[in-house]
Amino acid sequence: MKFGDIAVGILVVAIVLVMIVPVPAAVLDVLLAFNIALSLVILLNVIYAKEALQMSIFPSLLLFTTIFRIALNIKSTTLILGEGKAGEVIKGFGKFVAQDNMVVGFVIFLIITVVQFLVITKGTERVSEVAARFTLDAMPGKQMAIDADLNAGLINESEAKERRKKIQREADFYGAMDGATKYVKGDAIAGIVITVINLVGGLIIGMVMRGEELMVALQSYALLTIGDGLVSQIPSLLISFATGMIVTRAASDSGISDDLKQQMIYNPKVFFIASGFSLLLAYPLATLPFIGLSIIFAVLGFKLMKNEQISQQQVETQIEEHEVEEIRKPENVVNLLEVDPIELEFGYGIIPLADVNQGGDLLDRVVMIRRQLALELGMIVPIIRLRDNIQLSPNEYVIKIKGVEVANGEVMLDHFIAMSPGFVEEEIEGIKTTEPAFGLPAVWITEAQRDKAEMLGYTVVDPPSIIATHLTEIIKAHAHELTGRQEVQTIIDKVKEKYPALVEELVPKVMTIGEIQKVLANLLKEGVSIRDIVTILETLADYAPVTHDTDMLTEYVRQALGRAISKKFIKDKKSSVITLDPKVEQIILDSVQKTEHGAYLTLEPSTTKSIMNSLTNQVQKLMKLGQQPIVLASPIVRLYFRRLTEQAIPGLIVLSYNELDPHLEVQSVGVVSI
Repeated sequence: MKFGDIAVGILVVAIVLVMIVPVPAAVLDVLLAFNIALSLVILLNVIYAKEALQMSIFPSLLLFTTIFRIALNIKSTTLILGEGKAGEVIKGFGKFVAQDNMVVGFVIFLIITVVQFLVITKGTERVSEVAARFTLDAMPGKQMAIDADLNAGLINESEAKERRKKIQREADFYGAMDGATKYVKGDAIAGIVITVINLVGGLIIGMVMRGEELMVALQSYALLTIGDGLVSQIPSLLISFATGMIVTRAASDSGISDDLKQQMIYNPKVFFIASGFSLLLAYPLATLPFIGLSIIFAVLGFKLMKNEQISQQQVETQIEEHEVEEIRKPENVVNLLEVDPIELEFGYGIIPLADVNQGGDLLDRVVMIRRQLALELGMIVPIIRLRDNIQLSPNEYVIKIKGVEVANGEVMLDHFIAMSPGFVEEEIEGIKTTEPAFGLPAVWITEAQRDKAEMLGYTVVDPPSIIATHLTEIIKAHAHELTGRQEVQTIIDKVKEKYPALVEELVPKVMTIGEIQKVLANLLKEGVSIRDIVTILETLADYAPVTHDTDMLTEYVRQALGRAISKKFIKDKKSSVITLDPKVEQIILDSVQKTEHGAYLTLEPSTTKSIMNSLTNQVQKLMKLGQQPIVLASPIVRLYFRRLTEQAIPGLIVLSYNELDPHLEVQSVGVVSI
């Protein structure tokens, strides 16, 4: 057994022996001094404790000190009544603290006792009761929070066990403190009773047993009694104060001194106001004390203001250093690998178009572009990143798709672009240019020329509309690149809310998200809207069990969307088209080579050249008539012919017979042949 374990038992037995065994006055002086010092040590430990559980032994310590004081009171009473003296400590308190005046000493004793009993002890008792109740009520919620963190993987089993143990210790501590405050209350009452007993008993012994006069007995025993009361009540007051502090401590990561500094002595405005108020009170009240306080508060305020400025500079320096460190960290390179799907960069001269404070509405137009394309093509347009680029010319802008420049243009602020529809009464003066979106010849004109240009038949457009139109056309042309698996998953999740049976049948049992994405990309590449996603998925659910060739599935979907495709590309009920010679179709079919990675054409260069020359002639004839060239082919040939021509004649519309609306009338005005 360790000595520490034995020492506790020895102390408890010694306290009991002090009550029974006669104790000399000199020994009592040592014990009384030790009692005062022990109370002070306990109070200082409570002050510098960061949390209540650091003094979890406090309830037991409270009981120990209370019994120790009672034992000393018994011995001091024995000496006072038996010998008429109680050592130098009690005598010193009676003479020095009470100023050798029993009335003054008695008043001081009453003040200490009343403050301890009615103020500190009463408040501590109530706070302890409420703290114990709230701690017990909060236990189930804290336990559930620990279980939730453990299940989520935020903490491990050992951490959870430690936190549960801490919660149990808190409940035990505050429950014990609720009962231990009764010791303090009882100790205060006992001090008053013991003092009265000493005073009455001393008078009886002095007057009856020793034959002393009333004033002599009162002077002798009253001073010793008051000294004994003060010696007991001062340590008791310190312990009561420590008890109140430990039950009123709020959650904090630092001690009381640090909390006072952080929460009370931090705002210079408070001390400037206090300084001014003290200065105002200096005239009607005591001048020197309030002037001194005013100066102290002012100096403290200026010092705090200076410290605040230094702290602010340190914070700014730390932020800058942190930013530099973040940039230097090797893992931050990962963020640089991200590429924005769509970027619009512009020179500094075009910044006013995107600045709302300068009346620019380019940001609003970008929002409308995303809405417009969602309605027109049914695609989810990614976030469009707008940023200025000082490396560009002042009026230049650049459009990037996945970090690669795909288009650029120039606009002139405070100017309008005027485009001729082909017939105008007269040409208008201006700076000749090319409209960036469609490559049409145009003229830059001033605002003063706008009305005149419109009267002459020109189409007049402002710079923001030029950029917005160009951006829209670029997104349409690259819609198939911008619609990836994640965008398709988002679309399918939205469909699943209303058509769960359709989605569950198709994905992932029959088709993967990647296969569906390839079909949708094929449609968008030819300008076919995928807004009717339900019809597309229904068609895929019908034909995907038969074939997983995404090109063939695309043709089946196009046939299902025939009415929408016809409406989009054929504006009139009667329309002129170009057809393919049956020999050309057969040649194309014979040259199709199918592999595991898809199908491709193996036409001879001379044959390809002959077909393209014939197609070019027929397209030019229709364009001279002012009509949009449309090629009709059989369903099985349409896709391969479209791929054959997309390099030579980009944007050429190639439809199959099965995609035509039955109510439309088409007339072949040319045949592509060899």
